[in-house]
Amino acid sequence: MTPAAEDLHATRDAYDSVAVLYSELFATELASRPLDRAMLDSFAELVQAGGGGPVGDLGCGPGWVTAYLRGRGADVFGVDLSPAMVGLARQAYPDLAFGEGTLTALDIADGTLGGVVARYSIIHLPPEQVPAAAAEFHRVLAPGGHLLVAFQADPEPGAHAFDHKVATAYRWSPDTLAGVLRGAGLVEVARLVREPGPDERSLQAYLLARRPRTV
Repeated sequence: MTPAAEDLHATRDAYDSVAVLYSELFATELASRPLDRAMLDSFAELVQAGGGGPVGDLGCGPGWVTAYLRGRGADVFGVDLSPAMVGLARQAYPDLAFGEGTLTALDIADGTLGGVVARYSIIHLPPEQVPAAAAEFHRVLAPGGHLLVAFQADPEPGAHAFDHKVATAYRWSPDTLAGVLRGAGLVEVARLVREPGPDERSLQAYLLARRPRTV
């Protein structure tokens, strides 16, 4: 097994083992995070203003962000690495579509999505694999489509491992990650960096980007 495959299996197994507890602990997290909701709301509005199209919630976990975006008018589906998380999402939201998949090899046709959300999912990729995920985001987005990425932020340049409670994870400098997205052909539209909440240990960030309509 390659190191990349080992990382993938370790993350999948870790989330499988805590899926039920994770779902119970964080099911209402958005209710107390108005800035996070504002970024999701803005993303959904931009996707609709750009002509709509399907939205992929990539790293959807138990599906509550998928459901939130559906409530904002998005034609949304969820993808997650963890079979247990996908099972919980299907049980909680049987009218939404959920499937298993990986960020670096998405089973989605080229240029078919109006939007992509990767909320705290790229943090579990080794930094050297993040450019491949960014390239996949660009590939599956239609021209003019939008991407919203959320992650734990670090003021220092680069990506830095930290003691995530479930699986190996990395904080990113917003400037560094914006550069990775730019290298994949995605143009930054906006960013948010906020202070940690009571149950968080670091700065939190969102990057909003789009695939240009022309090269």
